[in-house]
Amino acid sequence: MAEATLLISSKNYSSWCLRGWLITRLSGLPFREEFVDPDDPAARAELLLRSSSILVPTLIHDGLSIWDTLAIAEYLNELRPDAQMLPKDRHARARCRAISGEMHSGFAALRSSLPMNLHAFRPGFTIWSAARADIERILAIWEECFLTWKGPYLFGERLTVADAMYAPVVTRFLTYDVALNPRAAQYCQDIMAWPDMAEWVRAAKQEPQEITELEVEF
Repeated sequence: MAEATLLISSKNYSSWCLRGWLITRLSGLPFREEFVDPDDPAARAELLLRSSSILVPTLIHDGLSIWDTLAIAEYLNELRPDAQMLPKDRHARARCRAISGEMHSGFAALRSSLPMNLHAFRPGFTIWSAARADIERILAIWEECFLTWKGPYLFGERLTVADAMYAPVVTRFLTYDVALNPRAAQYCQDIMAWPDMAEWVRAAKQEPQEITELEVEF
């Protein structure tokens, strides 16, 4: 099988790169990482939410370049169906796609107000109403999944694309000291204990780069 390459930028700040990396790990497809300098103007615009599209991460495989995170997920699900990146049950699979799509296209206030930053911990952080509404919606999504599929992950015993899509939200909740109910708090612990997630966090904390605009205390 052709070698795969995943283009990523900052592990500390890029929620989309984390999603793409976790999804590729879930697939089991061997790949090498190639880094795009976060100071590159295009990469920096993406990290600061000033770009009209997100082109990193990009998966390069078998002569193709796939840059949208959900497109990466669908490509890998077709390529490696035995990885069961989406639930087997049709109802669960549809819901997995729906909530992954909602994460992909929504929650703009949360993204801008609580940027991903794995170096930071900001207890007592003030969360304004628009971001608070996003948080409440995410917690409602999680709770419905836990009630229906019984955890520990969003669709039961197996990690899926949805868990990868919401993993950066988990880091935001921890960075900004968001108050959580016990079930959501346990889910956050479970995601942070995911070995691939732990590997990413270790690497992120070793990154020397600092993007001043994302270190501002709001």
